[in-house]
Amino acid sequence: MKIVLSMLMVCSFLFSTVSAFAADTSWKITKTTWSDTDEKAYMEFVSLMGQAVEKHECRSFKECIQHPNNPYKGSDSGQLDIHVDCARLAYALRAYFAWKNGLPFSHVSDVVPRVPADKDNNLRYTKNGNLVSARSSMVATKNKLTDGPTYITGPLMDSVYTAVFRLEDENENRPGLESDYYPADISREAIRPGTAIYDPAGHVAIVYKVTDDGKIYFIDAHPDNSLTSSMYGTKFVRSRPVQGAGFKNFRKQELVGATYDANLGSYVGGKITVSSASAHKEFSIVQKYGTDNKPIPNWQDGAFILAGVKLDYYDYLRAKMSKGNLRIVPTEEVKSIASDLCNAAQDRVESVQGALTAGIQNKTHPERLPYNLYGTSGEWESYSTPSRDARFKTSFKELRDTVEKIFNAYQAGDPQIDYSGTDIKGDMLNAYLQTSQACKVNYTKSNGAVVSLDLENVRQRLFALSFDPYHCVELRWGASTEQELASCKDDSTKREWFKREVWLRNQIERTYDARMDYSLAELTGPKPGVGVANPPDVDVVKYLSQ
Repeated sequence: MKIVLSMLMVCSFLFSTVSAFAADTSWKITKTTWSDTDEKAYMEFVSLMGQAVEKHECRSFKECIQHPNNPYKGSDSGQLDIHVDCARLAYALRAYFAWKNGLPFSHVSDVVPRVPADKDNNLRYTKNGNLVSARSSMVATKNKLTDGPTYITGPLMDSVYTAVFRLEDENENRPGLESDYYPADISREAIRPGTAIYDPAGHVAIVYKVTDDGKIYFIDAHPDNSLTSSMYGTKFVRSRPVQGAGFKNFRKQELVGATYDANLGSYVGGKITVSSASAHKEFSIVQKYGTDNKPIPNWQDGAFILAGVKLDYYDYLRAKMSKGNLRIVPTEEVKSIASDLCNAAQDRVESVQGALTAGIQNKTHPERLPYNLYGTSGEWESYSTPSRDARFKTSFKELRDTVEKIFNAYQAGDPQIDYSGTDIKGDMLNAYLQTSQACKVNYTKSNGAVVSLDLENVRQRLFALSFDPYHCVELRWGASTEQELASCKDDSTKREWFKREVWLRNQIERTYDARMDYSLAELTGPKPGVGVANPPDVDVVKYLSQ
């Protein structure tokens, strides 16, 4: 009840500001810095947007800002019809809130490779990370205010992409060239709605909910402009600290040297300064180096110790994010992961449909694959699903690994396992099958017939799901029987592409630095760093049935 009342009070505060900004779209700066109250209101704003995405009530940034959960709904005149991908989402949400609340806003607008050896590499995937080379600020000038939508849809969206997240945030403190973020401590106070999660394989997500038992839920955007929600897990990898992976929060910003112009109703002039990373009380490098919280030569040697017990990173994170002592209820754990997988499968229906609506499946297959499937452009970027599918497969593997971990912990008498039954494997299996059967994943075949799958059906064909947008919908959904494939219109060349892409589908690691632009004739098996002969074990039913 307290949480509900708190949200209502914050929403009431937010609604009260709408009328002040509905008259025009100028970005009036009425506050020189972000206060704790502003930060709390931003958290509530992101939480409300996340709830709408979770319920599938909005599927794009435009739809979400027009959703009733947005306290500023109706004040934008439809001017923010922008294409938002994963990196842009973090900045679009922050800038939108800043504009609506008269707050200063500054952001990284350009980066360069940290070391000369990376100068020829894609800035999104530099081995040694990047350095800030330019910043832009939304500062009003005398007799002229900047139009909010114009700035957000133009200069901001044109300059932010995943490369601006690939920074060693804790050390990017050069005056005027600071990072936008600081690495967050592993705590409920630091990892909160609005916290960004950077995956060095080229993805960004935004936390919108943390449950009492330490599960972290996020929203993310995709190249097809869709928004989805999911649960944090091993699909977000750790990496070298210079690459900036992990949880990060926006730094404090302050407009200094400005004067208030009563005629404009805004501060004008001055410049926006950005706090150093260490100036924030929630700053920490534990997630990068372990609980000693200090840099070490080999980051992978960093240990995560809790109450004298060494844990892996993901278990440590979960325990720290839990309220009180973490208790694992096996059946509930299985249900939550399986439900998240169901959500991802249903989101995939929409993503595949986007390619079908665009008619990509009717086009001739390109002679070569993109140079790298995970970092491409054009039709491949907009309509293929290799990254999304890899994360999906990783989550299935996480489910398989989790049930084994829970069973072994129970056998060892781990007090964290909260189970009083007599058949822990059987109960976890039933929990999975019940969730699977309740999960409906429907796709429409090329002949208009509907195929209905449950989650276990999807798992059984997981490594046959084609990421290739030039394939028919039947292959996109891993059809293998003559009956299901009969309506597919793909010619023998496209079928051969599907057959030879199996090694790429078997791989769940996203190798963004590997060459993949092979022709059909060259794609004869796994290549160095590209493709694997056999997929990982994701058969949760087989394990729990033993």
